[in-house]
Amino acid sequence: MRKIISLTTFFLILLIPISVAFAQVQTRIRVIEASNVGSSIDPSLRDVQSELKSLSNFTSYRLLKDENLSLSLNRAVDIPVHKGRSLEITLISQRKDMAECRVKIKSEGTDILNTQVRLFSGRTVLIVGPKHGEGLAIIALSARF
Repeated sequence: MRKIISLTTFFLILLIPISVAFAQVQTRIRVIEASNVGSSIDPSLRDVQSELKSLSNFTSYRLLKDENLSLSLNRAVDIPVHKGRSLEITLISQRKDMAECRVKIKSEGTDILNTQVRLFSGRTVLIVGPKHGEGLAIIALSARF
């Protein structure tokens, strides 16, 4: 009986890292152009409108890209954004209540932004990026897990 319990415990311990390695985080990534050209806010950004306004003094916010992704541990996902720019996001760790991601913006293959963020389920993190058009690019990241 002890051998059966010991073997069962041993196999369960072996399976825990496998389940963690295949953990996935459902992520929504929005790329936003903030500028002073006009005074409109894209209706799909209403949920982050107050955060956007407190983050910058821009009068106009336009959604450029809206992607839903399933991130896997240590697997980079590359999203083409606009004119040779892309967004790369990598899940680098996950716990019960938090996921940590590396976010890069690349232009012509060169990193122009490289940062790390902590995502909490149901919350949105805003990252101010580089110049874009008449203003700046802002990345809104949110996750569910």
